[in-house]
Parts: sequence; C-alpha cells; structure tokens
Amino acid sequence: MERGERPFAGDTGENLFPAPFRPLLDALLLACRRYYGPRLVALAVFGSLGRGTAGPESDVDLLLICRDLPRGRIPRVDEFHAHVESALEIPLGELDAQGIHTRLSPVFKTPEELEAGSPLLLDMVEDAVILYDPEGILADRLRRLRNRLAELGARRIWRGEQWYWDLKPDYRPGEVFEL
Repeated sequence: MERGERPFAGDTGENLFPAPFRPLLDALLLACRRYYGPRLVALAVFGSLGRGTAGPESDVDLLLICRDLPRGRIPRVDEFHAHVESALEIPLGELDAQGIHTRLSPVFKTPEELEAGSPLLLDMVEDAVILYDPEGILADRLRRLRNRLAELGARRIWRGEQWYWDLKPDYRPGEVFEL
C-alpha cells in the first residue's frame, strides 16, 4: 500500500498493524464502544502505528470523536482513563511482557471541533487508520482536507523520520488562503 493510501471506516487495519498491537486495538475499540456508546462518533489511530513504523517504545496515538464530551482536556482524559484505559490493563500488560512498552495518547474532539479543523488533521490526512466511523464523519473530514491540500499543491516533505508541510508551494507574501 502506498504512503497515504489507508483504509477508512469499516476496516480495522488488521493487516496494517504489527501483530502484537492487534489485541490491544481490538480491546480498545470494544472498551470505547462500551463506555461511550452512542456518544462515540469515530475512533482512529495515527502517528507511527498508523504509518506502520511503530517500535517497541512507540505510543498509540488515538483520535476519539465523541458527542457530549466534558469541557477541557483534563476532564476528557480523566473520563477516558477511568472508563477505557483501565479496561485495557491486560492487553497493555501482555505487550509489556513482550518488550513493547507502549502507552495510549488520546486526543478528544467533538464533531463540531473536528469540523472546525485542527493542525492535528494534517498529521492524520495521510497516516490515519480509522477503526470506527459508522457515519463516515471522520473519513469525510479527512477526505475534504486531502482534496483541499491537493488543490493547493501542498506537499508533505520528509526529512529523515520527520516531516513538514509545504501547504502552498506557489505562495506569495501577503497572500491569504484557507485550508
């Protein structure tokens, strides 16, 4: 699969993730669906695990899109830790026993916050693997951003293991453009 070509809603990424991470991701999706219920709009993995470059010290970068989230990052993290992460002690422990010392790094957005946009979406536009998105909200938002980046001629430029975006290669000083 080419860089940037990733499955979206309905594909759990089973063939994309290293085998040791699959039980954790299965348990994560189950725990999120159980706790958030109909509030859960979408769940995606991004970062090194989404790119397929995760190592034994990589964290699991997650984006959760949920309705009716508490206000502020700390209450959102506390809710996740108490009700989701605590349910993942066994698969996290099994990874640790295999020498994979990972941790969950969740980012939380409401559907409205997702629609408003975020620089985080630039990190996800090519590397996210959507685990859950029955309404296609996250897939649609990433698709629209990907299309807009193509219209602008934007390029993600890699320098070793890091990258930056040249959002508008023909940019002229003073020019205003929107993503």
